[in-house]
Order: sequence, then C-alpha cells, then structure tokens
Amino acid sequence: MNNKEVISILDDLIETDRKGQDTFRSAAESIQNSEFRRLFNIFSQQRTQFMSELQAEVHRLAGNTGSMKETETALPSNTVPFRSSTKSAGIRDEPTIIAECQREEESAVNEYQEALKADLPLDVQYVVKRQYMDIKDAYDRIRILQRAA
Repeated sequence: MNNKEVISILDDLIETDRKGQDTFRSAAESIQNSEFRRLFNIFSQQRTQFMSELQAEVHRLAGNTGSMKETETALPSNTVPFRSSTKSAGIRDEPTIIAECQREEESAVNEYQEALKADLPLDVQYVVKRQYMDIKDAYDRIRILQRAA
C-alpha cells in the first residue's frame, strides 16, 4: 500500500473522529445528567486527541504537502451533528441524545474496522488499533447508557 492510499484512509478516520467530537460535544451541551455530560466531554476530548495523532501520521507520511481532507478537518465545524427530526422540533431528551451518540460511535467502530483490514504500515496500524480499542470501549459504555436511559 502506498503512502497516498494510507493517507486517504487516515483522512477518512480523521473525518470520522471530527464527527464523533462534534456529536459528543453537542451531547454534553444538551444533556442534563452531569455524569453523562462528563463522559461525553471526555469522549469529545479523546476524539480531538485522535485527530491530532492521525494528522501527525499524515504529515509524517506526506511530508509538507499534507492532504486536502486533513486541511478541511482542521477548520472549525459549524454543523450540529444531531440531524434527527427531533432536533428541529426542539426535543432533546436523554434517550434521543444517547441514541445519536450510539449511532455515531457504531459508525466509528465500523470505519476503524474497515481501516484495520487494509495493509497499513505497522506504525500506522499500531495507532489505528489503539484508537479503535478506545472507540470500541466508548461504544460499549454508550450501549450500557442506552439500556439504562
């Protein structure tokens, strides 16, 4: 696998992490439960760290050229990840917020699994695998919250 293909995979993961970061930040701002708010803030910060690690890998692989997607993900996002019709109606109950986080995290788990199927260089694979394990753990924790909500 050449560097361009690896960078493309990493760019996709950076975008996945950006979406997760936005979703968790919005959830933390919207939810009343202080324990859930704390957890969602932790997950949002974790995704910020993941993006930084993946961007460092992109820079390392690409030299100074970077990549278009990576540059785009560095820009602040003005979009709100809660896309459901309940948002437009102004309803943001706890189960709805948790369900949105669960959907987003399930998507992230799937994206990371696909990336790990690729023939990534070992150093990149190590970073992706470590992040995948943390995302999988977050997904499992959110599923527990979903059952409790």
